[in-house]
Order: sequence, then C-alpha cells, then structure tokens
Amino acid sequence: MTPTYLNPNCTAASAALYDKACRLIPAGVNSTARAKFSGWDPYPLFASHGTGSHLYDVDGNGYIDYLLGLGPMILGHRPPKITAAVVRAVQERGTVFALPTADESVLAEKIVRLIPSVEMVRLCNTGTEAVIYALRLARTFTGRRKVIRFEGMYHGFSDGVYWSKHPSLAEAGPESRPVAVPQGPGMPASAGDPLIILPWNDIDALRAAIDREGDDIAAVLTEAVMCNTGCILPKPGYLEAMRDLTAARGIVLVFDEVITGFRLSVAGAQGRLGIRPDLSVFAKGLGGGFPVAALGGRRDIMSLVSDGTVSMAGTYSANTIAVAAANAALDELAVPGLYEGLYARCERFYAGLDRILKDARLPAYVVGMGPVLQVWFAEHPIHNYRDAARYASHDLFRRWWEGMLDRGILFHPGAFENLFVSFAHSDDDIDQTLEAARAVAATL
Repeated sequence: MTPTYLNPNCTAASAALYDKACRLIPAGVNSTARAKFSGWDPYPLFASHGTGSHLYDVDGNGYIDYLLGLGPMILGHRPPKITAAVVRAVQERGTVFALPTADESVLAEKIVRLIPSVEMVRLCNTGTEAVIYALRLARTFTGRRKVIRFEGMYHGFSDGVYWSKHPSLAEAGPESRPVAVPQGPGMPASAGDPLIILPWNDIDALRAAIDREGDDIAAVLTEAVMCNTGCILPKPGYLEAMRDLTAARGIVLVFDEVITGFRLSVAGAQGRLGIRPDLSVFAKGLGGGFPVAALGGRRDIMSLVSDGTVSMAGTYSANTIAVAAANAALDELAVPGLYEGLYARCERFYAGLDRILKDARLPAYVVGMGPVLQVWFAEHPIHNYRDAARYASHDLFRRWWEGMLDRGILFHPGAFENLFVSFAHSDDDIDQTLEAARAVAATL
C-alpha cells in the first residue's frame, strides 16, 4: 500500500512544490534525511517559517515542532538574541574576511571554560569536517592507522567513516566482529580497510578488538549516547570502561557530540555523564540554528595544528555569522539553572508518554536523556543497532507518526531518528503533545 498523509488535501501545496523540485533537484531535496525514501513518503512537507517551538508549512498548518531541524534549534526557531547578534554582525562587520577576528578568541574561551576536556579548540563548518580532522589528528598523534567505529552511528558523509550506519544484517557479518559495509556505491573499498566495526554497548567486543589490534588503533570514534539509531543509552559502566581501555593503550578517544553537545548539558553528554574524551566534535546546538562546528580537546593533540603539521583549512571556517551565532548561543545556554528547567519538563513528558503507551497496552516505550528521546515500538529492549534492526516496528512507528502529524505534532517519520525538545517548548506544548499522543495511542 502506498503511504499517504491522513488528510492529503491539507498538504496539497507541499505536494505541488515537491513535484516542481523533483524536476530540478535530485530527489527534490538537498539532504537525504528529507527525502521520500527516508520516510517522507509520499513527499516531504515544505516549511514556511518557524517561531519558538512551532513550525508552519506552506499549506498553513501549524505544528509543535520536535524535529527542530534535526537538532540545531536547541533554543527554538528564530531565538531573538541570537538572531539579533547575527544581523548586527553582518550589518556592522561583514561575513568573510580570510583574516581572524577578536570574537573568535572570545568564543574559544567560552568553549574551553564550559567543557573540561577541551583545552584548545578550532572552528569548522560542519560536523563532517570536524570528524575528518579529528581522525587525521588521532592518526598523526599516535602514528597508527586503524579506527574503531560502531554499527548504527553516523559521523558524517566522508568516505573514511560513512560505513555500517544502518547495514543489512545479511551483509553485516558476525555479531561480535561485524564487517565494514559502505553506506552506498561510489565508496572506495580501500576507505573501509582501516575501520574496525563493532557492536555498541558490548565492552567484551571492544576489549577483544583492542587486545587483538591495539598497537595499530589510532582512535575509537563514538557518540556518548547513540542518537543516529533512535536514542540508545550507554549501559552502566560502558563508557567508563571504554575510557579506561583506550587510555591504557594510548588510543585517542573521540566523542562525536554533534547532537549531544550543548544539548544534554552545557558541557554536552560528557559533562552529563562524567567522561573525559581526548577529542570532541560539536556542531548543531553550538550555533543555536546557524551552521557552525568545532573540534576541541587535549592541548598536546590539538597542538599538531599549531605549526601546520596537521592542516585544518576552510574558507568559511569562523565566518562572522557562525562566530556571532555561537557566541550568542553559549551566552544563552550558560545561564545558571537553564538545563534543570528543561530536564524537569522532559521528565514530565517522558512519564506522560510512558503512561499513555502502557494504558493503551502497546508494545512501546520511551528512551531518552533530557531533550533527546525516541519512542521505540518494540517488545524487546534495544541496546545497539542490531537490536533495533531486529525488534523495532517501523510500521507501528509510521502509524504513530501519521496520527501525531495529523494532530499538529511534528517529528521525523523515521523510527531511527529522534524527537528533540528545545528550551522554547513550554509546559502547554508538552500538555498538548500528551493529549495528541493519548488520542493516537488509542487508534494503534
């Protein structure tokens, strides 16, 4: 059966714009996550504008927004202070100079002050770039070539890491020693040779890989909370053991905090969980809705950039817009008590959703940490990608998503994506969302 919206007449303008876009833009969109084949079937909604916690489409429909641009809108849409700071910077200064500005050091000082593991920091444009540079630094620092990465995680689209994100289990190899599966064609086979693919949340598999190949492993690259296969929390003690194992063998531990950075706390997931990686990558929450990324960590590793031993380049890196946005965003996020209020709202949200799903006797449960969550429609606990691939019901999730969308609640239609809560979401937003969830759960 061809998927459709419950009330397709209400999205007719989006359908027309999609038809036009497909004639000019491959798949009609400019990122895979917005494509029809990524869940936006039969066509993605076309946005008109966003304000605070709400998004409006071109048909005039309004939604409480838990998509949040896939994460960057941690302060909601068009946060006034950040918007004003960017407009002022462009009007008074310009955009790109190919020269440094004083505000870059102001921003670096804030990042170093807020995140204990970061002693030096360099700005980038995207998380993909920052991951490329992190691995380049790790290989140079250690003189080794191999990198451990985990099934179900996404660390950008570069050839060196775009492997085993969501592989077919028929191709993925043994459970404890998976094989590297490219995300698609066009990836050189040699790019996967240095990768050691492991299941996440399995400390025995990690220990065995390090025992076997530790002298050739430059880095372990991981999210602290898996946010690219739904939301999967680390088992108790897993990250601590990872930190101990990597430190003992001189392996650089790289945290990809593109999603969790400045979201789970002002010091990211590492601050919330009390783990100190060697290098960290930040992006989405850092700019409060504007594109900016950062790579930071130990001084002895980052110093390899200081004399050009490792090159970190980029015409648009640390452009005026990015620096102004990040400076303003961190000023907002560093306000004492801010995250405590957000976590309180999220805990009420989680408890309400859990109660609704249980009352409806659905095989479903909520997993999350603060403002990142997912509803798993599954009869078994999910601790890694293969659990999700085996147990998660995409059909039930699609019905859940359609029902919520029809009631004015927006999030990604993919069960392996997330719901994001922003500082702009109010108690009333949470109440309306729970009311919608109760109505939809009754239909499932």
